[in-house]
Amino acid sequence: MSPRAHEPGRSVPKKKGHTVWVQPYSTVKKTEDASSLKRAEAKASKHAAPRSSKATGRTAGDKTGTIDKTGKTGKAGKTPAAASARSVHSAERAAERAPVIETVRRENLPLVVLVGRPNVGKSTLYNRLLRKRRAITDPTPGVTRDPVDAECLLADTEDKWVRLVDTGGFKLEREGLDELVVARTLSVISQADLIVFMVDAAQITPEDEEFAALLRPWTEKLILVVNKADSPERDALVWSHVRWGYSPIHFISAEHNRNIDELTEAIAGKLDFSGVREVDIERSDIRIAIMGKPNTGKSTLLNLLLGEQKSIVSDVPGTTRDVVEGRFSWKGRGILLLDTAGIRRKKKVTDNVEYYSVTRSIAVVERCDIVILMIDATEGLTDQDKKIAAFASTEGRGLIFVLNKWDTMPDVKNSFEAARDKLRYFFGQMAYCPVLPVSAREGTGLDKLMNTVITMYSQLNKKIETGKLNKAVSHWVETTPPPVGPNTRFKLRYAVQTGINPQRFVFFVTRPEKVSDSYESFLRNKLREEFDLDKIPVMLELKASRVDRKKAGQ
Repeated sequence: MSPRAHEPGRSVPKKKGHTVWVQPYSTVKKTEDASSLKRAEAKASKHAAPRSSKATGRTAGDKTGTIDKTGKTGKAGKTPAAASARSVHSAERAAERAPVIETVRRENLPLVVLVGRPNVGKSTLYNRLLRKRRAITDPTPGVTRDPVDAECLLADTEDKWVRLVDTGGFKLEREGLDELVVARTLSVISQADLIVFMVDAAQITPEDEEFAALLRPWTEKLILVVNKADSPERDALVWSHVRWGYSPIHFISAEHNRNIDELTEAIAGKLDFSGVREVDIERSDIRIAIMGKPNTGKSTLLNLLLGEQKSIVSDVPGTTRDVVEGRFSWKGRGILLLDTAGIRRKKKVTDNVEYYSVTRSIAVVERCDIVILMIDATEGLTDQDKKIAAFASTEGRGLIFVLNKWDTMPDVKNSFEAARDKLRYFFGQMAYCPVLPVSAREGTGLDKLMNTVITMYSQLNKKIETGKLNKAVSHWVETTPPPVGPNTRFKLRYAVQTGINPQRFVFFVTRPEKVSDSYESFLRNKLREEFDLDKIPVMLELKASRVDRKKAGQ
């Protein structure tokens, strides 16, 4: 991976007919000038979610939340990673946060795998081909661990889709998780339709030599790519790789977008797309983010539900770094799982790689429908669990508390009920969230968990007729009228449902600023009770009607 791959905002010369990607990469120089930071912060704030404010009539959710979208928790302050990185990443994520609603699913896509030793630029090329920042890139060797895959439309083609996989680096001297990383890489290679073997133009190492020999049986489906050939002057370095016998050789610069068009054409030319077919889908996948602190069993649950070893499972905290995705079907419903990195308290995040992992985990909330918050039943609820839950609820996502490792708990009568009641005591305004005991290792509790997911998704997408809604509101006002007094009087005129997933409602009142928190909570709870929304957050907005605004001279 290029040492310069982390420099933000590098310009790339435009070529005719080619869209050039010039977004910053995943780490940021700490010497960035103030003007660029100001521009990034302005762009990020433009897309920031509105906060609760009855006086201005802006969106109000359940009033909890102390975690922001950059992965920072608690009070404002400096993180171990650069403050400049936070603002630039917020701006980058703004374009990626909107979830994609699928109408067509592509099946039998050719599998293209990027392989090589650490720091040859695999993740940089992966992001370049996807034309978005998906994999973490950093000068630190061995950043990628789990294979990260995504559908990729090859540039300058209309219909040539592939499944592109970024893999962990191949090492000869291995320690810690290296054996698991290399084993997962070799497993993916055996399934590949095309292997993109990446090396560094400036250096050939024993790992390159060993890997080149190891890949010999797959010569027919292999492309040798020499990266970091940043200029024509470096092309001469490429020919030192000829002795391996792989032909042709493609020399590129993934960072600078040099010769990427030619590489894309070569990839397309080596693949057979005749088996690819598109299937119309009536319903989008239910997107579930599995979140929590490190070592709570997130990857174990993902692998169990998918029926394969998609994520590396280890007792080492922070094993998962990139967001790992996987699809499966449950009772005829498509499910997309998103396994995220464990989120620790900000003062314990001491390096950039973990910071960017946490940032991606937080951003996943904006892409998902439901958050499964994994809590270690043996440890109990922590402050970090509270912050993650509050953030998910504030975003309007369905939230399920999963007490994992329940098989290790003492078999005491009513122990689960006690644990559930304790959790709900700490989350007074989120008592509607289901609490379930699960053992990801033993595979118990999964049926109830997935049935709850299906029910919750149905509630998130439920539509309510305006007439039926206002009839119910009239009844609520009649049975529990608003407070009467010169400083508290207001009238509820009418209500409308303004959105689903998350559920959003607007109540038009004469004096929005006079509606008390307790009455607002009353309305929210009545919506849940009356319209079977008992398991999900409800976003409530209070506005003055047009007539009332005219009277007030607004």
